[in-house]
Amino acid sequence: MKSAVWLPLFDELAEPRVVAGLAADAEAAGWDGFFVWDQLAWRPPITSVADPWVCLAAAATVTSRIALGPMVTPLARRRPSKVARETVSLDRLSGGRLILGVGVGGDGFAREYSRTGEPVDDRTRADMLDESLEILRAAWTGEPVIHRGQHHLVDDMTFSPTPVRGDIPIWVAAFPGSLRPLRRAARHDGFFPVNLTSADQLAEAVARVADLREDSSRPYDVAIERQYGADPAPWIAAGATWVLTDVDPATMRLDAVHGMIREGPRPE
Repeated sequence: MKSAVWLPLFDELAEPRVVAGLAADAEAAGWDGFFVWDQLAWRPPITSVADPWVCLAAAATVTSRIALGPMVTPLARRRPSKVARETVSLDRLSGGRLILGVGVGGDGFAREYSRTGEPVDDRTRADMLDESLEILRAAWTGEPVIHRGQHHLVDDMTFSPTPVRGDIPIWVAAFPGSLRPLRRAARHDGFFPVNLTSADQLAEAVARVADLREDSSRPYDVAIERQYGADPAPWIAAGATWVLTDVDPATMRLDAVHGMIREGPRPE
């Protein structure tokens, strides 16, 4: 089992230099991953929000071992051709340590879709996500990309350079009982189930994804969020390979985050 810090980039953590310092502390304390939220806005009392890609680039320059990535980025609000450039640049800057967490996203927490003119329909965003993932996978090969979809166009473009290891792991966020997101997760490299209520629910979802995977020989990760210090044993037995810290953005304070990170990944 691997342990990761997972942080909202809000208020006191809305400064890239602060985030970079936390990433360096996490690596020194023995954490395996450092992941950040990807939001444009959040509901009160949050007032300040940082950009995840800038913060991750800053974190990459002060670390050498720890995995990094957005967890999760809602690709439906991004241009996949631009994300292709961003992901490879960040992957190369970090020496091949990027993990790309993706999801459909939602408008419920801060109306960041509706207030910026983005589609709010779940099915539409899911279609956009699938197209974006197809484009990213093609772009990372370094071969010409021709994609003429319902939502995106890439007309015979080649994206170079390519990722350090030839590819970038993709973890897909999904509700455990939703078949289409589970199928999406099975096509990629990892599964980040959200709104879990029990280890038994996780075990059932992991089994469903395993049944849907076409190549079971490839390494595959299952990430969950748990409160720091909580016993991960039941979740590991249910199939979790990563445990991410669950931090409440409404009560989060920088000194407490510092303390948790410097204490290291030591569940009680």
